[in-house]
Amino acid sequence: MKNKSLGELERIVLDSAEKLRTLRFDLAAGKVKNVNELHQTRRGIARAKTFIRQQASKA
Repeated sequence: MKNKSLGELERIVLDSAEKLRTLRFDLAAGKVKNVNELHQTRRGIARAKTFIRQQASKA
């Protein structure tokens, strides 16, 4: 993630947030087999946001 541009990181956050929303609905409906995927998606969003903040502080 360190080599990605600010736009790419923001796109990752938006895509992951949509994926997380879908996973939450599927979890409520009982369709999710891998519950750990929710945790991994939240962590991915946090990582991307961290890199966005780091790049913003450098500029």
